[in-house]
Amino acid sequence: MTAPLSLTSLPLFPLETVLYPGGTLALRVFEVRYLTMVRKCHEAGAPFGVVCLQAGSEVRRAGAPTEQLSAVGTLAHVQTLEAPQAGLLLARCHGSQRFRVKRQTQLPHGLWIADVEQIPDDLSTPVPAHLARTARLLAPVLASLHERQGAAAGEPASAEQLGDSGWVANRWCELLPMPSDLKQRMMELESPLVRLELVADMLTSTGIAPGA
Repeated sequence: MTAPLSLTSLPLFPLETVLYPGGTLALRVFEVRYLTMVRKCHEAGAPFGVVCLQAGSEVRRAGAPTEQLSAVGTLAHVQTLEAPQAGLLLARCHGSQRFRVKRQTQLPHGLWIADVEQIPDDLSTPVPAHLARTARLLAPVLASLHERQGAAAGEPASAEQLGDSGWVANRWCELLPMPSDLKQRMMELESPLVRLELVADMLTSTGIAPGA
């Protein structure tokens, strides 16, 4: 068995949200600890890690609780970067592979870095017949988002993507109103089919899609 790929000193960006593989993330970067990091990652074509905060605040403040980070995050690649004014960057990022933090350190200026082990991508799993409606319902939702938001909503969904259990589950997890700790647990699930089953249950229980 091939050993999982490891990355050392990966810069981390803790957020009060969860980035899923294949997802799009818009960032307003203004803290000194992140401005240089995001710019350097963009220039080098290198990723940084997005991890969900379990405690603490996205913005560093005196007297704020110590930041506690989730152990599993997602690599983020900067696709576009704008600097509308001094001290502000607008970044659009794409989520790729999940990773597990093995060791983390906070540098004196506040930036977190970590040694991480990448988690294998979801196995390609076709959407089963009994969950096909979940995929069909997603297509117009994404089309509407793309019409309103353009590139900020990511690329239009392809037929191949809408036929993949993991991809469909991930997009629904981004859209559904659930607390960040639940989004985190869903992202960490190894089975894309289990993730999609749980999404279908949520669509039914919330009344968004009865009988999904």
